[in-house]
Amino acid sequence: MNEFDLIQQFFSKAHSKRADVVLGIGDDCALLQPKSGYQIAITTDTMVDGVHFDDRLNAADLAHKLVAVNLSDLAAMGAEPCWVSLALTLPSSDTNWLAEFATMLANRLQHYGVSLIGGDTTRGPLTLSLTAQGQLPAGSAMTRCGAKAGDLILVSGSLGDAALALQQEKIASLPVADIAALERRLFRPIPRIELGLAIRQFATSCVDISDGLSADLGHILARSSRASGHALGATINTDQLPVSAAAMLALGAKQAALNALKGGDDYELCFTVSPDLLQQVLAAAEQSNTPVTVIGEINQTGKLTIQYQQQHVDWRAQGYLHFS
Repeated sequence: MNEFDLIQQFFSKAHSKRADVVLGIGDDCALLQPKSGYQIAITTDTMVDGVHFDDRLNAADLAHKLVAVNLSDLAAMGAEPCWVSLALTLPSSDTNWLAEFATMLANRLQHYGVSLIGGDTTRGPLTLSLTAQGQLPAGSAMTRCGAKAGDLILVSGSLGDAALALQQEKIASLPVADIAALERRLFRPIPRIELGLAIRQFATSCVDISDGLSADLGHILARSSRASGHALGATINTDQLPVSAAAMLALGAKQAALNALKGGDDYELCFTVSPDLLQQVLAAAEQSNTPVTVIGEINQTGKLTIQYQQQHVDWRAQGYLHFS
């Protein structure tokens, strides 16, 4: 099977019928017609066999996660997801694997109303790359640059489950249902699209949590410090971090909190808001059916301080870094 047959058989129908797709798969480029007065948000994520996943993930898991991690970036900007392009490097044209992957890819894209508009296929070590594009009113995007001293720090959902799912020795004695729930958080994350849209008008900054809360909050502090000209820091109350019952059972309260601080692959949102807008943010989050929790505050100390039950905790940011 050549690459054109592969695309036609498995991916030509993996799209939603959006009116803003003037020309989709089948030509040298796609043609899109965004809404008037809107900006385009673009992100690309790559997943490499042996780095981002192992043989515990089947083809459907990979398709699900590939879509989720890209749309999570759009959620962090407050963008409506619209279009994706897929670059797929395969060791062979395994039709069973391709059918399973393409079916879940189409399922996830249709769920979010997104069109697959193009891409590429090549032979080589299994590598999955997706470029996702969304749109939002010009000037309304949430970025990492706008946090200010006095802003509250909030996170969505619960943290640390995906990282815990990788620690097999610590979860082996958990009930089967708890292990399955943790692995779902790792294999099939849910991008917080609705929350991103709901808080866009209130948040001063936002980032999705992919490398760990401490590392990703550090991106907000660094970018906002440069933008404001002030050395911003933050205090995080780890006993307020939202953690699952399974994490509490496996690790105990304090270690579950530290795991939530450092663990990656959550794909929740971390964002900052002015205290006087907190009630509006909580109402907006409730409307999006997404729980959010206040976990700390931005300050002008120039450093990230971690507390547990009001006591200082010695720690070091350990978010995932390629090439570290």
